[in-house]
Amino acid sequence: MSGQNRPRLTVALWLGALPVGGILLLMSIGAMKPFAGFIALLGIALWSGVAGLVLARDLHAFKQAVESASLNQLSLITPGLTPLAMKVIQAITLERRRLGPVASQAAANQALLDRLPDPLFRLDLTHGTRRIVWRNPAAQHKFGDEAASLLRHPTLRAALDEADAAGDPIQISVSLAAPMPRDLDAIVITTGAIPPASTFLLLSDRTHERSLDRMRADFVANASHELRTPLTSLIGFIETLRGPAAGDTEANAQFLAIMAEQAERMQRIIADLLSLSRIEMMEHHLPKERVEPRNLLRDVATFMAPLISNAEVNLDLDTPDSLPPVHGDAGQLTQIFTNLIDNAIKYGRRNGTVKIRAVATPEPNFPQAGVLIDVIDDGPGIAHEHIPRLTERFYRVDKGRSRLVGGTGLGLAIVKHAVSRHRGRFVIESTEGVGTTCRVWLPLALDSEVASGTRKSHVDDHG
Repeated sequence: MSGQNRPRLTVALWLGALPVGGILLLMSIGAMKPFAGFIALLGIALWSGVAGLVLARDLHAFKQAVESASLNQLSLITPGLTPLAMKVIQAITLERRRLGPVASQAAANQALLDRLPDPLFRLDLTHGTRRIVWRNPAAQHKFGDEAASLLRHPTLRAALDEADAAGDPIQISVSLAAPMPRDLDAIVITTGAIPPASTFLLLSDRTHERSLDRMRADFVANASHELRTPLTSLIGFIETLRGPAAGDTEANAQFLAIMAEQAERMQRIIADLLSLSRIEMMEHHLPKERVEPRNLLRDVATFMAPLISNAEVNLDLDTPDSLPPVHGDAGQLTQIFTNLIDNAIKYGRRNGTVKIRAVATPEPNFPQAGVLIDVIDDGPGIAHEHIPRLTERFYRVDKGRSRLVGGTGLGLAIVKHAVSRHRGRFVIESTEGVGTTCRVWLPLALDSEVASGTRKSHVDDHG
């Protein structure tokens, strides 16, 4: 039986079943002759079929009119159905008008929550256990499966309990140690007696800002300390020259040489600080020059030749002719490799060899197309625990030796930020007793990519 005919047959059977049953009963007890009964049954079947067809058609039209909430071309034969349809459609129209603004506002609110950049969770308390019943896309993206463990944080649990008890919003700061260190600001808001009772948790990641604050504080403290030491020496020697050593020619020459050395040290620190500030200010601007790495490395080796010769160090430069060009700032790239080669000379073995190797990528550790340049020394190497901090400002493994060879503690910080501006990678690898390798990877890029700044920055400053 087709779906279209089923309603008609159902209505026809419902209309004709009782009369047919009565006639069959009369015929069975002999109260009606068979011929008369047959004629009656035929008439009932005809009437039931026509009535069923009409009623089924009207009910179908009634259903369509209600679903569309429209009375257009509604023509019903069955008595009373048309007024009923009108009343139902009017009720539906009024309800839609009432709920329309509510639905629109709910959709707008949902769109806002979905686009909220900060993670937002809705929690329900069931049998003393809090569970997450909803989260926005930002929460899913930033926390994923970690949300359940987040709710177990003691500080956050205490804030949730306090919000439930007081009914007022609670704002706290939470520090997470795993899976990575993070500083979060959390706001807990409970709906209280408003059903359904729920608690909302809004999180803001403040890791980057607080890291910058700590870095600035450390920077000011370290910079002031680094400048105070030579400045104190200068003041002391000036006072000595004005006083006890005023007429001592030999002491004057000795003190003036030390003063000149301290002044040069201050000058180097200030120059590196200014250079680092300029690089940081430009870090979000992609360089657009076309640079040939082979020519640049050869130029750096040429003007550093006197320093290499004075240090009695051999330079092994391996730069194939097939190296592809990169987009970059020639001045900053020169500064990068000048600092790295200078470090290799200062901290390498005397009469040793500084190697510079350049190859085109991809390769296993650098799968993207680009140029990888290694600066390798044969010095004593660096302990593994120091490597992650080598690019911090003023961080030194051996402060005494660093000052002795003229280091400012800013060279690798400059390298890190300059490489970051080029959207490259900087990796330091070292083995104690063998030497240190500083690896700089620079990506190849289309002109359109450089102009639009679509490449993603990725800088590694660990081994």
